[in-house]
Amino acid sequence: MRAAEPVEAPGAQLAGAGISGRRILAAKAEGRAALVGYLPVGYPDVDTSLDAMRALCRPGDGPGVDMVEIGLPYSDPILDGPVIQRAGTTALKRGVRTRDVLRAVEAVAEAGATPLCMTYWNLVDRYGVDAFARDFAQAGGAGLITPDLTPDEAEEWMVASEEHGLDRIFLVSPSSTEERIIATARACRGWVYATAVMGVTGARQRTSSQAPQLVARLRELAPDTLVGVGLGVSNGAQAAEVGSFADAVIVGSALIKPMLAAEDAGTPADLSGLRAVVADLAAGVRSA
Repeated sequence: MRAAEPVEAPGAQLAGAGISGRRILAAKAEGRAALVGYLPVGYPDVDTSLDAMRALCRPGDGPGVDMVEIGLPYSDPILDGPVIQRAGTTALKRGVRTRDVLRAVEAVAEAGATPLCMTYWNLVDRYGVDAFARDFAQAGGAGLITPDLTPDEAEEWMVASEEHGLDRIFLVSPSSTEERIIATARACRGWVYATAVMGVTGARQRTSSQAPQLVARLRELAPDTLVGVGLGVSNGAQAAEVGSFADAVIVGSALIKPMLAAEDAGTPADLSGLRAVVADLAAGVRSA
């Protein structure tokens, strides 16, 4: 089952936009940035995590996210901050498996959003790169975000993603050289993930002052590249701020926090807090 592709504005498609890039272009045609929400599969359990991802797509009466970044929990998450680590560690203890991402992809696609997967490369390598790409594409997935895989080490993934029509989303950071930014943009299909801060994930009281500078460098060095900014966005006002200069706004820890609070309160299936955060973020990108 291939994810439904959004309607594009005439003449808007950029070369290399891929499936997820076309979703961003559809949002741009509405005069706004796309909203990308991250949740790990398997927290607090697999079935509830799928319900949570559906809630990201359809939080209530208003709009939800455009894309869901499905996290695959990993035992050594070098980029993840304490909120995501807690959820991921809990999911692993409760038996989540790599194949559960395929159920999550199907749930997101059926809910009308574009499914992506954020995964550390060892999980894909152990599954089998071509097999993972095949199964992920057949489930309706758009592509992978690979935080610990650089383009110069990604030959097998480049081949498999071409074979199965998947997007490749690599990361750049404020410390990336001009050469690295150009090479990364060329290797991506879909968009480039710009990490707005140096360090691990986590909601912050302020967005990074380095984010606009990094996006400006990307615009100058790779002007045809779509850019998503992540790490630090926690509310609608910050989403509006980032959406004013980025093509996509990525939110993770701020979405997981209400789920952790619900479990701490003894009501892990309560998604009302999550829905409220999504509604605020969706309103934020539309006000930018």
